[in-house]
Amino acid sequence: MRLLVSIAVLASLAGPAGAQLPVEAHPDPLTLLPSADARLAANKKLVFDFWREVVQARHVEKIAAYVAESFIDHDPAAGAGGRAALAATLARRPPEPLKPTIDDLVAITAERDLVVLAFRRELQDLEHEGQTYTTTGFDMLRVADGRIVEHWTYATLD
Repeated sequence: MRLLVSIAVLASLAGPAGAQLPVEAHPDPLTLLPSADARLAANKKLVFDFWREVVQARHVEKIAAYVAESFIDHDPAAGAGGRAALAATLARRPPEPLKPTIDDLVAITAERDLVVLAFRRELQDLEHEGQTYTTTGFDMLRVADGRIVEHWTYATLD
């Protein structure tokens, strides 16, 4: 009987059939960085700082501290790969002030040489004009010898 009550309570919290729970950014992203494995913690910190300083704030002068010269970008919209191409893309807009965290970060996880960032994204609901919904986008980066060497994203060509 307790199981049936729990299922009913969970169903009532979920809202109407088909309703989606909103995706929320992590309230304290810095708490996501520690790991029992020092190498994984270092990889997460490297990717976190790269994203915060270079991608989010567009301080492209810092890119060499994070990204290998041989960097490969698997983003379909990135065009030519390489560290210089990434820097040129990011430099199209002016730098912004550095923030202590990454905007809309939901989670960061590391396994072997890979680090995955999950972000809250708000998109237009194509079935309901004027409405939006939240979802999660992912970027995965590979680290080798203390530098980011590859990047994959959820993005698609428009």
